[in-house]
Amino acid sequence: MSEMSKLQEGLQEYTADQIQILEGLEAVRKRPGMYIGTTSSRGLHHLVYEIVDNAVDEALAGFCTEIQVELNKDGSVTVIDNGRGIPVGIHPKAGIPAVEVVFTILHAGGKFGGGGYKVSGGLHGVGASVVNALSEWLEVEIRQDGVIHKQRYENGGHTASKLTAVGTCRKSNTGTTVTFKPDATIFEDTVFDFDTLKTRLRETAFLTKGLKITIRDKRGEEVKEKSYCYEGGIQEFVTFLNRSNNALYDKVIYIEGTYNGVYVEVAFQHNDGFTENTLSFVNNIITPEGGMHLTGFKNATTKCFNDYARKNKILKDNMANLTGDDIREGLTAIISIKIEDPQFEGQTKQKLGNSEARTAVESIVGEKLVYFLEQNPQVAKAICEKALLAQKARDSARKARENVRRANALDSFGLPGKLADCSSKDPKICEIFIVEGDSAGGSAKTARNRENQAILPLRGKILNVEKAREEKIYGNAEIKTMITAFGTGILQNFDINKLRYDKIIIMTDADVDGAHIGTLMLTFLYRFMPELIRTGHVYLAQPPLYKVEKNKKIWYTYSEDEQKKLMAEVGVDGARIQRYKGLGEMDAEQLWETTMDPSRRILRQVCIDEDTASLVDMTFNILMGDKVEPRREFIEANARFVKNLDV
Repeated sequence: MSEMSKLQEGLQEYTADQIQILEGLEAVRKRPGMYIGTTSSRGLHHLVYEIVDNAVDEALAGFCTEIQVELNKDGSVTVIDNGRGIPVGIHPKAGIPAVEVVFTILHAGGKFGGGGYKVSGGLHGVGASVVNALSEWLEVEIRQDGVIHKQRYENGGHTASKLTAVGTCRKSNTGTTVTFKPDATIFEDTVFDFDTLKTRLRETAFLTKGLKITIRDKRGEEVKEKSYCYEGGIQEFVTFLNRSNNALYDKVIYIEGTYNGVYVEVAFQHNDGFTENTLSFVNNIITPEGGMHLTGFKNATTKCFNDYARKNKILKDNMANLTGDDIREGLTAIISIKIEDPQFEGQTKQKLGNSEARTAVESIVGEKLVYFLEQNPQVAKAICEKALLAQKARDSARKARENVRRANALDSFGLPGKLADCSSKDPKICEIFIVEGDSAGGSAKTARNRENQAILPLRGKILNVEKAREEKIYGNAEIKTMITAFGTGILQNFDINKLRYDKIIIMTDADVDGAHIGTLMLTFLYRFMPELIRTGHVYLAQPPLYKVEKNKKIWYTYSEDEQKKLMAEVGVDGARIQRYKGLGEMDAEQLWETTMDPSRRILRQVCIDEDTASLVDMTFNILMGDKVEPRREFIEANARFVKNLDV
């Protein structure tokens, strides 16, 4: 019997009886990934964003000035706003209160052109109902017309009680309070991270001038609280993101206007670095993959700066035009538009498709940037001269790439000599360990499974690419070796289809130097091969901190807490304890058992949470940039995450 026949065995006749109709919110619980992307920590936090976004829509409509988010001791979350409150009247078609329609029926809401909202982030009308469907229980309280109404749902969105008036309040006290507890049978983890939520809420406050957002963590002995309110809006956002860099000019360039019903806000500032950090938003929802509004911004800025440079003889007649990449080198920018009918790709809103958004941004930025450049010639000249340097560097980088290709063509298969490659040529089963130092590299080469594990030892700390241009990177031996080994190329020449290994595993010592080397490698990958991280190919190996021997038994522990727990169980008396200072202290057998054996090792996959994309970019700026003070503040604030390092 063939494999396909085995698979087909036992299938019933395909009749009308096999067609399932999922009632109510069953579809959400059956396929949660379709609605929130994932049931991991990212999907868990997405639930909070959905409820907060509904409150923000009230702010965009002009009816909400304050939002509060509270993390409760029982694992639930409460979101409070002072908007108009979800309608409590009976829905004419459904025959139930409108609030119950919102929380129990998919694709139902006030954002489909009924006049309740001009613009909103909640396009599909599934946010509140999805949160309800994926919760153990949810309670909604509405303050409206001096009356407090309340309703509860349980077991994945089933109505547990009718909407009931439970009290009175001042008529001016209006709004909605939603409390929900995520369903532990749906999510891998139901513990909310304060810092993750804080970052997203701060971003939301930046995008909505004057809106006060407070997050309160009530789970510990002491309540943690942070409040955000920015009258300067996205101008303050750019200043915040750029704070670890040296600005090329003092004032953030700010442009706003409305074109054919599309409201456009743009703020940007260049720094003396080489990395672009441009974030785009539609109705306060981040669009990680950009879209038409981002295209409009790029088109307008490229044209305006080239026209200005030509007109003012910064670009000579015999010189090529500046590219968009040249002009945006060292740029930090926010593009935020408000549009009545945004066309996103999917519920998770990765990319904007409205062509009118491109036209609006291109028209407004194109018109107003010309005036700004004419009125601020020193700023205009500084940007154009930086772009000219970038143009020259781009030409140097092209020559460096060609040199690398020529050198590779002379090598056997174009692979670096220090690479101990694996015998298999199937990228799906192959993995490469990037190892710190020749000593650890030697142990790893002996320990590995030669069929599918490749070893690439690096000597010392690689170049800090946060402060280097592309041509310098191609000139760095260690980075050039990695580029060649991976096979994908970098930046505009990157091709994920040429990746030679499914897993790229960074394996460094479990000390401060090892952490620094790992951060340098991650900075390189994030800045020049971000798709490797986005597609889940990058991992951090976790070597053990301790080896414990007692009564002819051996244990390995990977953290101080794990070591303390083991010592409490087996006792210190008679135990031989070895604290590993580096991978080079392990012989090949120990390295295989603890760090390389797929059946026993611990790998941490490196992921990018697109909901907090600005935080990722800013973190690399802080850690690897020039300014010391932001880095010191970051380390002090995050010291708990490095408690296992040998400091």
